[in-house]
Amino acid sequence: MKKIIGIIGGMGPLATADLFEKIIRATDAARDQDFPHVIVDCNTDIPDRTAAILMGGEDPVPQLVRSANTLAAAGADVLIMPCNTAHWFYDDICLRTHLPVLHMLRLTADHLERTGVNAVGLLATDGTIQTGIYENLLSGRGIRVIKPDAPGQRRVMSAIYDGVKAGNLGAIDVAALRCTLDAMIAQGAECFVLGCTELPIVFAQCELPYPVADPTQILAEAAVSFAGYPVKKM
Repeated sequence: MKKIIGIIGGMGPLATADLFEKIIRATDAARDQDFPHVIVDCNTDIPDRTAAILMGGEDPVPQLVRSANTLAAAGADVLIMPCNTAHWFYDDICLRTHLPVLHMLRLTADHLERTGVNAVGLLATDGTIQTGIYENLLSGRGIRVIKPDAPGQRRVMSAIYDGVKAGNLGAIDVAALRCTLDAMIAQGAECFVLGCTELPIVFAQCELPYPVADPTQILAEAAVSFAGYPVKKM
Protein backbone atom coordinates (compact mmCIF):
# COMPACT_ATOMS: atom_id res chain seq x y z
CA MET A 1 0.00 0.00 0.00
CA LYS A 2 1.47 3.33 -1.08
CA LYS A 3 1.42 6.13 1.48
CA ILE A 4 0.64 9.83 1.01
CA ILE A 5 3.37 12.24 2.13
CA GLY A 6 2.35 15.42 3.97
CA ILE A 7 4.76 18.35 4.16
CA ILE A 8 4.47 20.79 7.06
CA GLY A 9 5.89 23.68 5.06
CA GLY A 10 6.32 27.43 5.07
CA MET A 11 9.57 27.38 7.10
CA GLY A 12 10.41 29.00 4.68
CA PRO A 13 8.59 28.74 1.36
CA LEU A 14 11.70 28.23 -0.79
CA ALA A 15 12.92 25.49 1.54
CA THR A 16 9.51 23.84 1.21
CA ALA A 17 9.73 23.98 -2.58
CA ASP A 18 13.26 22.58 -2.41
CA LEU A 19 12.08 19.56 -0.41
CA PHE A 20 9.19 18.90 -2.80
CA GLU A 21 11.52 19.04 -5.81
CA LYS A 22 13.99 16.70 -4.10
CA ILE A 23 11.20 14.20 -3.42
CA ILE A 24 10.35 14.18 -7.11
CA ARG A 25 13.97 13.91 -8.21
CA ALA A 26 14.66 11.16 -5.65
CA THR A 27 11.88 8.93 -6.98
CA ASP A 28 12.78 6.28 -9.54
CA ALA A 29 9.80 6.84 -11.83
CA ALA A 30 9.02 6.64 -15.53
CA ARG A 31 5.63 8.38 -15.65
CA ASP A 32 3.43 10.72 -13.62
CA GLN A 33 1.65 7.85 -11.89
CA ASP A 34 4.93 6.43 -10.55
CA PHE A 35 5.57 9.42 -8.26
CA PRO A 36 4.36 9.73 -4.66
CA HIS A 37 1.18 11.56 -3.78
CA VAL A 38 2.39 14.63 -1.88
CA ILE A 39 0.27 17.17 0.00
CA VAL A 40 1.97 20.45 0.92
CA ASP A 41 0.73 22.89 3.56
CA CYS A 42 2.92 25.97 3.10
CA ASN A 43 1.87 27.53 6.40
CA THR A 44 3.69 30.85 6.61
CA ASP A 45 1.81 31.66 9.84
CA ILE A 46 4.18 29.37 11.76
CA PRO A 47 6.17 31.73 14.05
CA ASP A 48 9.95 31.90 13.76
CA ARG A 49 11.45 28.93 15.57
CA THR A 50 14.76 30.57 16.53
CA ALA A 51 12.94 33.58 18.01
CA ALA A 52 10.77 31.23 20.07
CA ILE A 53 13.76 29.28 21.40
CA LEU A 54 16.13 32.15 22.14
CA MET A 55 14.01 35.26 22.65
CA GLY A 56 10.74 34.10 24.10
CA GLY A 57 8.97 34.63 20.80
CA GLU A 58 5.58 33.22 19.89
CA ASP A 59 5.29 29.46 20.35
CA PRO A 60 5.27 27.75 16.92
CA VAL A 61 3.71 24.52 18.21
CA PRO A 62 0.03 25.50 17.75
CA GLN A 63 0.58 26.34 14.08
CA LEU A 64 2.78 23.29 13.54
CA VAL A 65 0.03 21.11 14.99
CA ARG A 66 -2.56 22.95 12.91
CA SER A 67 -0.63 22.03 9.78
CA ALA A 68 -0.26 18.44 10.95
CA ASN A 69 -4.01 18.20 11.47
CA THR A 70 -4.75 19.87 8.13
CA LEU A 71 -2.55 17.34 6.34
CA ALA A 72 -4.07 14.43 8.26
CA ALA A 73 -7.56 15.55 7.31
CA ALA A 74 -6.46 15.85 3.68
CA GLY A 75 -5.35 12.21 3.68
CA ALA A 76 -1.63 12.25 4.54
CA ASP A 77 -0.19 9.05 5.98
CA VAL A 78 3.21 10.39 7.07
CA LEU A 79 4.48 13.88 7.92
CA ILE A 80 7.79 15.60 7.25
CA MET A 81 9.06 19.07 8.19
CA PRO A 82 11.62 20.95 6.07
CA CYS A 83 12.95 22.95 9.02
CA ASN A 84 15.78 21.77 11.24
CA THR A 85 15.01 24.16 14.10
CA ALA A 86 11.37 23.05 14.19
CA HIS A 87 12.56 19.61 15.29
CA TRP A 88 13.22 21.07 18.74
CA PHE A 89 9.40 20.88 19.03
CA TYR A 90 9.19 17.40 17.49
CA ASP A 91 7.90 15.60 20.60
CA ASP A 92 5.15 18.20 21.12
CA ILE A 93 3.96 17.68 17.55
CA CYS A 94 4.04 13.88 17.82
CA LEU A 95 1.91 14.01 20.96
CA ARG A 96 -0.83 15.85 19.04
CA THR A 97 -1.02 13.83 15.83
CA HIS A 98 -1.69 10.16 15.17
CA LEU A 99 0.53 10.21 12.07
CA PRO A 100 4.20 9.18 12.05
CA VAL A 101 6.58 12.12 11.68
CA LEU A 102 9.97 11.42 10.11
CA HIS A 103 12.81 13.03 12.11
CA MET A 104 15.13 14.78 9.66
CA LEU A 105 17.98 15.27 12.12
CA ARG A 106 18.05 11.65 13.30
CA LEU A 107 18.02 10.50 9.68
CA THR A 108 20.96 12.81 8.99
CA ALA A 109 22.89 11.51 12.00
CA ASP A 110 22.27 7.94 10.82
CA HIS A 111 23.51 8.87 7.34
CA LEU A 112 26.70 10.41 8.70
CA GLU A 113 27.36 7.38 10.89
CA ARG A 114 26.93 5.04 7.90
CA THR A 115 29.34 7.09 5.78
CA GLY A 116 32.06 6.92 8.44
CA VAL A 117 32.53 10.65 8.95
CA ASN A 118 34.55 11.57 12.03
CA ALA A 119 34.04 15.34 12.18
CA VAL A 120 31.49 17.66 10.61
CA GLY A 121 31.06 21.40 10.33
CA LEU A 122 27.59 22.37 11.52
CA LEU A 123 25.92 25.24 9.70
CA ALA A 124 22.55 26.14 11.21
CA THR A 125 20.42 28.85 12.76
CA ASP A 126 21.27 30.27 16.16
CA GLY A 127 18.27 28.36 17.49
CA THR A 128 19.49 24.98 16.26
CA ILE A 129 23.04 25.72 17.41
CA GLN A 130 21.96 26.77 20.91
CA THR A 131 19.71 23.77 21.50
CA GLY A 132 22.63 21.41 20.88
CA ILE A 133 20.26 19.01 19.16
CA TYR A 134 22.73 18.03 16.43
CA GLU A 135 25.61 17.74 18.88
CA ASN A 136 23.61 15.40 21.10
CA LEU A 137 22.68 13.19 18.15
CA LEU A 138 26.16 13.11 16.64
CA SER A 139 28.26 12.81 19.80
CA GLY A 140 26.46 9.57 20.61
CA ARG A 141 27.69 8.27 17.27
CA GLY A 142 31.29 9.36 17.88
CA ILE A 143 31.13 12.27 15.43
CA ARG A 144 32.78 15.55 16.42
CA VAL A 145 30.85 18.75 15.68
CA ILE A 146 32.70 21.92 14.65
CA LYS A 147 30.73 25.17 14.77
CA PRO A 148 31.53 28.56 13.26
CA ASP A 149 33.07 31.25 15.44
CA ALA A 150 30.86 34.22 16.34
CA PRO A 151 31.54 36.26 13.17
CA GLY A 152 31.12 33.13 11.09
CA GLN A 153 27.79 32.32 12.71
CA ARG A 154 26.57 35.84 11.94
CA ARG A 155 27.49 35.26 8.28
CA VAL A 156 25.52 32.01 8.24
CA MET A 157 22.49 33.69 9.80
CA SER A 158 22.72 36.54 7.32
CA ALA A 159 22.80 34.10 4.40
CA ILE A 160 19.69 32.40 5.79
CA TYR A 161 17.63 35.43 6.81
CA ASP A 162 18.92 38.34 4.72
CA GLY A 163 19.52 36.11 1.72
CA VAL A 164 17.09 33.22 1.17
CA LYS A 165 14.24 34.13 3.53
CA ALA A 166 14.28 37.73 2.31
CA GLY A 167 14.38 36.63 -1.33
CA ASN A 168 17.64 38.51 -1.85
CA LEU A 169 20.43 36.08 -2.66
CA GLY A 170 22.54 39.00 -3.82
CA ALA A 171 22.82 40.08 -0.17
CA ILE A 172 24.95 37.03 0.66
CA ASP A 173 28.63 37.82 1.17
CA VAL A 174 29.96 34.74 -0.60
CA ALA A 175 33.64 35.56 -0.03
CA ALA A 176 33.11 35.99 3.72
CA LEU A 177 31.09 32.79 3.86
CA ARG A 178 33.89 30.92 2.12
CA CYS A 179 36.32 32.21 4.74
CA THR A 180 34.10 30.76 7.47
CA LEU A 181 33.90 27.40 5.73
CA ASP A 182 37.64 27.27 5.08
CA ALA A 183 38.35 28.00 8.75
CA MET A 184 36.11 25.10 9.78
CA ILE A 185 37.86 22.76 7.36
CA ALA A 186 41.17 23.84 8.90
CA GLN A 187 39.75 22.72 12.26
CA GLY A 188 39.05 19.25 10.88
CA ALA A 189 35.58 19.38 9.33
CA GLU A 190 35.32 16.66 6.69
CA CYS A 191 31.97 17.88 5.37
CA PHE A 192 29.31 20.41 6.25
CA VAL A 193 25.91 19.57 7.67
CA LEU A 194 23.48 22.01 6.03
CA GLY A 195 21.50 22.21 9.25
CA CYS A 196 19.04 24.83 8.00
CA THR A 197 16.83 24.06 5.03
CA GLU A 198 17.67 27.41 3.43
CA LEU A 199 21.35 26.45 3.24
CA PRO A 200 21.10 23.94 0.36
CA ILE A 201 19.69 26.86 -1.63
CA VAL A 202 22.60 29.06 -0.56
CA PHE A 203 25.17 26.43 -1.52
CA ALA A 204 23.54 25.80 -4.90
CA GLN A 205 23.00 29.43 -5.86
CA CYS A 206 26.40 30.61 -4.62
CA GLU A 207 28.16 27.59 -6.16
CA LEU A 208 30.01 26.69 -2.97
CA PRO A 209 32.15 23.65 -3.84
CA TYR A 210 32.34 21.97 -0.45
CA PRO A 211 31.39 18.42 0.62
CA VAL A 212 28.03 18.47 2.36
CA ALA A 213 25.42 16.35 4.07
CA ASP A 214 22.08 17.80 3.02
CA PRO A 215 19.30 16.92 5.52
CA THR A 216 16.67 18.02 3.00
CA GLN A 217 17.91 15.45 0.48
CA ILE A 218 18.21 12.78 3.16
CA LEU A 219 14.65 13.49 4.32
CA ALA A 220 13.33 13.43 0.76
CA GLU A 221 14.82 10.00 0.09
CA ALA A 222 13.55 8.65 3.42
CA ALA A 223 10.04 9.95 2.70
CA VAL A 224 9.99 8.37 -0.76
CA SER A 225 11.09 5.03 0.70
CA PHE A 226 8.67 5.21 3.66
CA ALA A 227 5.83 5.92 1.25
CA GLY A 228 6.61 2.71 -0.61
CA TYR A 229 8.30 4.07 -3.74
CA PRO A 230 11.71 3.16 -5.18
CA VAL A 231 14.48 5.67 -4.50
CA LYS A 232 16.58 6.64 -7.50
CA LYS A 233 20.28 5.88 -7.12
CA MET A 234 22.03 9.24 -7.28
